Amino acid sequence: MADENTGSGKKTTLGLTGLTINAMALIAPGAFLWLTFAMQSQYGAPLAGQGMWFGIVVALALCFATAVAYAELSKLYPGAGSSYFFAEQAFLSKTKYAKFARVAKFTVGWASHLYYWVYPGVMVGVTALLGGYLAGQLWPDTFSSGVASPLFMIIFCVLFAFGVAYIAYRGVIGTTGVNMAINVIQITALLIFSFIAIAYRAKHPEGSSGYTMDPDGNVTDKIIVMETTKEKDGKETTAPKKVKVKNDKGGEDEVYATEKEASGKDKPFLVSYAEPVSKEKDGKETFNYHATGSSVVQPHGFSFIIIQACIAILILVGFESVTSMGEEAKNAKRDIPRAVLLSLGIQGLVCYLIEYFAANFFLNSGYNLTQAGASTAPLGDMMKIVGTWLFGSPEAGWWFMFVQALSVFLALVGTTLSCLSTGARVTYAMGRDEEVPAHFGMLHGKTLTPHRSIWTLAVISAIIGILSILLNYCGSAAATDAAIGDLPKNIWYKFGLFSNATASNLPCSLLVTTLVSNFGTFLLYMMTCLTAIMAFREHQSFSGIKHMVIPVFGLLANLLCMAFYLIGPFLVTGMSPKESFWALGICLAWGVYGAVYFVRSSRAKGKAILLNHAAGSTS
Repeated sequence: MADENTGSGKKTTLGLTGLTINAMALIAPGAFLWLTFAMQSQYGAPLAGQGMWFGIVVALALCFATAVAYAELSKLYPGAGSSYFFAEQAFLSKTKYAKFARVAKFTVGWASHLYYWVYPGVMVGVTALLGGYLAGQLWPDTFSSGVASPLFMIIFCVLFAFGVAYIAYRGVIGTTGVNMAINVIQITALLIFSFIAIAYRAKHPEGSSGYTMDPDGNVTDKIIVMETTKEKDGKETTAPKKVKVKNDKGGEDEVYATEKEASGKDKPFLVSYAEPVSKEKDGKETFNYHATGSSVVQPHGFSFIIIQACIAILILVGFESVTSMGEEAKNAKRDIPRAVLLSLGIQGLVCYLIEYFAANFFLNSGYNLTQAGASTAPLGDMMKIVGTWLFGSPEAGWWFMFVQALSVFLALVGTTLSCLSTGARVTYAMGRDEEVPAHFGMLHGKTLTPHRSIWTLAVISAIIGILSILLNYCGSAAATDAAIGDLPKNIWYKFGLFSNATASNLPCSLLVTTLVSNFGTFLLYMMTCLTAIMAFREHQSFSGIKHMVIPVFGLLANLLCMAFYLIGPFLVTGMSPKESFWALGICLAWGVYGAVYFVRSSRAKGKAILLNHAAGSTS
């Protein structure tokens, strides 16, 4: 075709800064603090949330071990395809194992698609949730910010997936420019919130007057009256009390009742950190907030750390994405290894540890971890509170949250763009080798981008995004019947929601797709660490630390995290097995389909599964 070519044909335009920026866009701290804090609060509740910060430290150690493997392999084998390319070259370099080179590269490439094809769809889904939350903030009479409209999010998934794909289609130079601007904006916004959240905690010691949230998500400095009523079945329910007050128009408004002092004035809300772990009537314990700053950075238990580390993989992946840009780098051998480690260091070691400390340190009796887990956007709630305190009014607090939310949206554009571009390049590399249909290995004649892979991934991302949000309010995230009953009665809420009893028994689809992506990540990282061991075995530059100890640690750490998803639900209260086993089933089905496809495709093309030539040959 006139507008396509099958050669490499890519422009070498990226230096160290451009490569690092592209990798940093995928590890977007401004986006993931907003998106994953609720998930980290819910999964393993009621106690695992206290290990959140230290869990990220452990996940960072795992990722750095894997990053070293990627960095070392990219020095040895610069080129497109990332782990897929590394696996082939590592096996070809060893006489004894050269015959397994094709099997190894296909296995790594196929497994990597669990990450690179699912992850963009997860990003599309969570961005739709953010869009649904903001729609509720902007048009509260039409939408609810607490329970986003399924129809709105479905439409959003399609538009967002194809909008990001169009940016990727236009080429890597435009992509890098967009990612540069997004990184500057999101990191600035992130640091501003973090410092204000820390200042709020510092300025609100035990017993001081502070702020909380009313049931409608509005910031208040007063105490809401709670009343207990008995249902027909004898069960007691506690809910906020409402009273009617006259308005300026001569009518009446229904508002929440507030506690009064003897003088008749409203009682101010007083901040407390006195009961960080509370006990229910049945003896169960619930973690609420950290009593001290040192508590934030403490481990609090092995199982809690592993739970949080497993979730934190979602927020840290992306450093390896730059290794797929070897053909677009000016000096791939020098700059790609540096970009891998720099991107993880800047975003993970600096930004994430600061922001997660700030968010956890902020928690108090006015906004605790249980409330965060029940919220669509806990960071949005926190931003309203600290903005109200800093700028003097709930309206100003709302605008502070809204501006921050826009920076989160921009960060999500960069994250989705970077992952979609990386996934398309891996598919392109496999298509060029005819390990998947050859049309995936074609570049556009003008933009020199793998356009067939990009548009295919756009369709897949839209579908996965829709599947992610369809059962989002299920499992541990199931909305209450009261919350569903209070939703606006319009077309936006005609379908996609279930009663609490039904929803509680269904898996949370967003968590399922997240775990599928995470399982793909663990598999890919394990295989890459194994590839690094293979590649440098008997190599003249072999280092016992870099090429054996570190990749072995990375391999075992990834394996531990993957195994914990399967055994954790039977050991830790709050972990449900539904989502884990659904995700595992999807991964197994993908693996079986890949094996069948590989054998049938090899026979149809007359390609040998086991190679029959000497090591060092790439023919």
